[in-house]
Amino acid sequence: MKVTIGQINTTNGDLTGNTEKIIAAIEKAKADGSDLIVFPEVATHGYTSQDWFQDPDIIRHSLDPLDKIIPATNGITAVVGCIKPNENPNGRRLFNCAAVIHDGKLIDFAEKTLLPEYDVFDDPRYFEPNAGHYRLYEANGVNLGVVVCEDFWNDKTFWKERLYENDPTDIVLDMGADVVVSINASPYNKGKIGLRGKMVSHRAKLARTPVIFVNLIGGNDGIIFDGASLVADEEGDIILQAAAFEEFVETVELDVRKPDARGITGGEPEAIRQALVLGIRDYAGKNGFQKAVLGLSGGIDSALVAALAAEAIGPENLLCVMMPSPFSSEGSITDSEELIKNLGCESRIEPISDTFEVLLKQTKLDKPTKGGESLAAENMQSRLRGVILMAISNAEGRLLLSTGNKSELAVGYCTLYGDTNGGLAVLGDVLKTEVWKIARHINKTAGREIIPNKIIDKRPSAELAPNQFDQDSLPPYELMDPILQLYFEQKASPTEIIAAGNDAELVYAILNKVENPANEFKRQQLPPTLIISKNAIGVGRRRPITHKYRRNKDL
Repeated sequence: MKVTIGQINTTNGDLTGNTEKIIAAIEKAKADGSDLIVFPEVATHGYTSQDWFQDPDIIRHSLDPLDKIIPATNGITAVVGCIKPNENPNGRRLFNCAAVIHDGKLIDFAEKTLLPEYDVFDDPRYFEPNAGHYRLYEANGVNLGVVVCEDFWNDKTFWKERLYENDPTDIVLDMGADVVVSINASPYNKGKIGLRGKMVSHRAKLARTPVIFVNLIGGNDGIIFDGASLVADEEGDIILQAAAFEEFVETVELDVRKPDARGITGGEPEAIRQALVLGIRDYAGKNGFQKAVLGLSGGIDSALVAALAAEAIGPENLLCVMMPSPFSSEGSITDSEELIKNLGCESRIEPISDTFEVLLKQTKLDKPTKGGESLAAENMQSRLRGVILMAISNAEGRLLLSTGNKSELAVGYCTLYGDTNGGLAVLGDVLKTEVWKIARHINKTAGREIIPNKIIDKRPSAELAPNQFDQDSLPPYELMDPILQLYFEQKASPTEIIAAGNDAELVYAILNKVENPANEFKRQQLPPTLIISKNAIGVGRRRPITHKYRRNKDL
């Protein structure tokens, strides 16, 4: 049996464009002599359409894309992620399902049973669960068991802890499925590509049944889908590994039994780099931006964003703006100019010193003589830069990229309406120590200094006061980041974080900074943030601004 992976990049609400991609992939599969083509979850509408799934027009016309897709399937079987109306007046108005189409006819819908509501997922808000309707679908004499995303992710022999009692994949296997087809919209986060491979291989080997696991690819606001679709044979060997972070429509013979390691290259820094590049490219492109702008400070964060953006949209479309103040070091300009030369992007210098002096007099603020002495005056510089960047964005139609990293944003070391301005927070889920790793990885991969080493090695500084450095206000990032990583990504308690070898006083001090209402207030006004980890700052984190919770090590 020949199977084609339809790993396509969909756009929320682009029914015409998504349908055209589906039909083009079907035509390629037919040209390859394929028997079956499989597409990702909700490929017709875009999985992250959120409350559009509650819109009456969307619900009423939810099956319209299938009117064009079904006739294109003559001579082939297609499994297409879609939505369909719930005809029962009770319950949610839609089902999340897979349309099984064969030779120009709609056979049936496999409805999603397990509806996730953790991290970035909110399926129960929109979808009615499958009430127990399971069946197998024949394709060229092979019985297919079709499941939708979460329905594959509840294997009691793989997971130590499970969220659901029943396992729809076990149900279709018990019914006699010869092949399991799993359609997915599984977002990227660190380590997940490898985890999926282990999960698919384990299930296939244990059940002695091939698994076709197709995943969505593309950036959708802050959520990035990496693709990396898989086909495992009955021995659990991966016989097709789709490329990660790019569209992939290729065909494999299920009986080939030849391991395939394509798409899994490089370590985590490379995967994060690819995810961020894809996130920038898709956010810009899908929202109609051809060009971008950012403030280049001479520090590592803005330098990394510039390197990623130049790759994502082309250096000719990137404008880097240097905005020196009275406290900017000489290196902040010269190092930035070296980076700009390496990238080949456009640049501009817009000094803020004169405007800063005028505003100091108008507001009767003292000029800072050391960090933290005149916080309002420090922040005024950041806000002046934000005004300049937003003016350029408005005047030239450029997407403004925010450059703050996760470590700073987590503890509120940022200026509201200043460096938090922008249309997309590129590093908002990237810890400072990870920023350094990715920068060094970019240089190592290129075999030359794309990002000057003097920028990477420079002591971090906001340069808003004389001789100011981040560690005057914050613990060293090397001590702070492991605590933040455990807190956010593992949802670890203070006791667990301390047990991992972190200083107790430091743990409580950092967590109380993170959870301070003033810092939550800032984070909730951030631009959409590209997500590369579990439980990130952004759409998956929901905390009130107004609260009285405080961590106390003596309790």
